[in-house]
Amino acid sequence: MPFRDLPDSSVIARAPGKINLVLRVGPRRADGFHDLLTCFQAVNIWESVALSPADEFSIALTGDVNLGEIPLDANNLAMKAVAAVAQATGRTDAVAIRIDKKVPVGGGMGGGSADAAATLIAINELWHAGLSQAELLDIAAELGSDVPFLLEGGTAIGRGRGEVLEPVKSLPLHWVIVPSMEHLATPGVYGRLDELRADVDVVLPPSLPEAFIDALYQGDAEALAPHLINDMAQAAIDLDPGLAETLELGLEASALAVMVSGSGPTCAMLARDQKHAADIQNFCSSAGRHAVVTSSPARGAHLVSS
Repeated sequence: MPFRDLPDSSVIARAPGKINLVLRVGPRRADGFHDLLTCFQAVNIWESVALSPADEFSIALTGDVNLGEIPLDANNLAMKAVAAVAQATGRTDAVAIRIDKKVPVGGGMGGGSADAAATLIAINELWHAGLSQAELLDIAAELGSDVPFLLEGGTAIGRGRGEVLEPVKSLPLHWVIVPSMEHLATPGVYGRLDELRADVDVVLPPSLPEAFIDALYQGDAEALAPHLINDMAQAAIDLDPGLAETLELGLEASALAVMVSGSGPTCAMLARDQKHAADIQNFCSSAGRHAVVTSSPARGAHLVSS
C-alpha cells in the first residue's frame, strides 16, 4: 500500500477511476444540471484513502499526478464525505485524511469522486457506523453525480445526473489512458457545451443501442468501438485544442476508437487486447506523451489491508 507510518487504528479504502463509454447530455435543467444518458465503466486506476482518528481534521496528499489544484479544506470531496456521514450519524470525531492519487486530476475520470467513495467506505468502518450500501449510495448522490457509481463500480448505465444506476454486464476491455497537463473544470465544460448548442433543439436518447450492450456483454472491443460517443468532447476540445492532437495520435497508433473521457481532458484509447494496448502505449510514449495501460471493468470502493 502507498501509506507508511499509519496509526494502528487507521482504516484504508480505495476506489477506481472511471471512463464514460457513452455520454449523452440533455438540455440544461432549471436547477443548472443536465439530464444524462451515460454508460460508466470503472477502470483499474485507483485512489487510496487512509483515515485515522485525530484531534483535528486534516488532509494530506501523495501521488504521481499533479496535486496543485486540489483543495485541502472543507471543499475537498473526501472531507465532504466525512461531514455527510457525521451528519447522518451524529458523530463529531475529527479524522486525519491521507489520499494517494493515481487518477488524473481534473481529467474527467472521477478522481475526486473516487476519493469521496473510498472515504464513505472507510469512515463507515472507522466509526462502526453500520450504514448500509443503500444508505451510503443516498449520501453519495448528494456528494456528486459520479460518486454513487464509483461506490458500486463495474459497468452501469447512468441516468438523471448520472446518479440513477442500472448495472450491466461486461467482459474485460483494454485501454490506454493519456492524461493532459491541463485541467478542465466540469462546470466550465458543461457551460461551453451549452454555448455551442444554444441554437440546437437537444433531445436526449431514451436508451443505449442494443448492439452496444451486446458488445459489452461479449467483451468485443471491435464491435464496441463504433458506439463510443461523448457529447462533451467538442466543448472540451474547444477549451483545450491540444486534445484534437491527442485523439489523432491515438488513431495513428491504431486504436480501435479514441475519445475524450467524461468532461476531459484525459483521453481514452480502446485496444483490441492487452498486447495491442502495450503497442499503443509505446507509440504514444515515442511521441513524447505519457500513457497508461489499464483495463476495465473494476470493482467499486472497498476496504483494503494496510
